[in-house]
Amino acid sequence: MTAHTWRSLKNKKYQLSLRLFLFLNLVSTIFITLSPLYNARALTLPVTLLALTSAGLLAWHYRYPHKKINIDAISIVSGCLWAWHVAIKYAQIDPSDFSYLIIALLSVLFIGTISFPNNISAFTLHSLPIFLTSLWLNDGELWPRMVYCFALPMVGIAIQHVIQKRNDHFAQSLMYKLLEERETLNDLSMLDPLTGLYNRRGLKNRLDTLLTLDSGQHYVLLIDIDHFKAYNDHYGHMMGDQALIRVSAAIRDAVRSRDIVTRFGGEEFMVLLTSIEAVQARHIAERIRQQVYDLKIPHMFNESVATNVTVSIGMAELQGDAVDSALEKADKALYEAKHLGRNNILSSEEIRFA
Repeated sequence: MTAHTWRSLKNKKYQLSLRLFLFLNLVSTIFITLSPLYNARALTLPVTLLALTSAGLLAWHYRYPHKKINIDAISIVSGCLWAWHVAIKYAQIDPSDFSYLIIALLSVLFIGTISFPNNISAFTLHSLPIFLTSLWLNDGELWPRMVYCFALPMVGIAIQHVIQKRNDHFAQSLMYKLLEERETLNDLSMLDPLTGLYNRRGLKNRLDTLLTLDSGQHYVLLIDIDHFKAYNDHYGHMMGDQALIRVSAAIRDAVRSRDIVTRFGGEEFMVLLTSIEAVQARHIAERIRQQVYDLKIPHMFNESVATNVTVSIGMAELQGDAVDSALEKADKALYEAKHLGRNNILSSEEIRFA
């Protein structure tokens, strides 16, 4: 789940609550018009306004679901219209019969409780006008019952609101933790587990970002450890892994923090030198070659020759976003550097003008 998904779920919950509230209000207005509780005029002005408003907002919200309507504002307007209707209707019936006030209050409380089970403010704004109106109309005769009818769902909704807040907080905390773990896993999936350098997936991710943001001059270095198969054959793969770790650290130390260092293959590395001139790129390539040589890792690659681990480097300019072309040129330069005796640096320009 992402933050966008979380917001989407909250928006859907809001839409459902609003539509249910408008629908229940509309159905209630139709019902009391068709089947009035007493033989008094049922179609009052506030009921008419409430029915038209509910139907209009329902239609509007279904057509434009992404446009928000203020639930609190709609709640208090609806509550005031219901209170107005009850005051008009009560004036037309026997003033000693308080059952109508209780039934009207319970009906409005039912709408609020069903529509706003977790929204204490909307429930209060919707229910308070008719509660106060009912208390006023019955001269305080039934105030304990009315207070009980009003307080009971309010306490329940308040408790549910607190529980929901805690659940939302827990769900959000869990979501953020999962997002952090996903980021960590993504980072790990972009790193070579042996050397800690970027792998090819990590390289692609960095390249996409770099080529989007930086249009400067860049150079590609392809670096290969000389006679590494012979090193593994003679010293074993565990020692070979140790040599790879030390060589990768030397390469990383020789370049700048903004440059991208990748383990490109078994004993092959790729360095992308960013925003740099050709002379500086050549200087860094030489520093890489020298620092690997200065490691003084013993290397007897045949029975008669003993030396240290060295690297050969092919260099090519990255033009635009033609990464594959630059890699191909650097690979040819690397091949020629090895052919010239290894522990050597050659650029694609030198091959062209040779």
